[in-house]
Amino acid sequence: MAKEAWKPGTMIYPLPAVLVSCGNARLGDNIITIAWTGTLCTDPPLCYISVRPERFSYGLIKAGGEYVINLTTRALAFATDWCGVKSGRDQDKFKAMGLTREKARVVSAPLIAQSPLNIECRVREVVPLGSHHMFVSEVVAVNADAGLMNPATGAFQLSHADPICYAHGRYYQLGRMLGTFGFSVRKKPKTKARRKL
Repeated sequence: MAKEAWKPGTMIYPLPAVLVSCGNARLGDNIITIAWTGTLCTDPPLCYISVRPERFSYGLIKAGGEYVINLTTRALAFATDWCGVKSGRDQDKFKAMGLTREKARVVSAPLIAQSPLNIECRVREVVPLGSHHMFVSEVVAVNADAGLMNPATGAFQLSHADPICYAHGRYYQLGRMLGTFGFSVRKKPKTKARRKL
């Protein structure tokens, strides 16, 4: 397969497109759209977001030391894009997009009620990297939409919420499942041989 040489860049796609709510009653609050986010560790549960220092939410996150990662869906796609191109310095993004503030369980930053999964985070460290600073954070609470729980298995069914991702400046709805973790090495159940009549 022929390859073209490109200059070095951030080409790891697709990425989650999340709405990060931040701030508190004292500082005021805001929503910022983030694609530079992910898991760092499971024990303790650590994640990160990377934010440009000039963004309005950067100061809120740094001063408050907390934020919430709100997963996004097809129904939230317009708000996800809008919150990424508009500044919270100029308007209340919750009000403008018809999003509902919901009290978090642990942190002082609000949850977005319309999100199927809210991940409450407390900042452990801010790492200056260049254009972005990385907020290394501990997950202190997770809130899942009860309507997306499978009543038979108790499993959370995020796929039923039509989650979206971001790739090369475009938003995509995630498609069908191709397999579960470990499917490539899982042994197939033996079938019983039919008895001859």
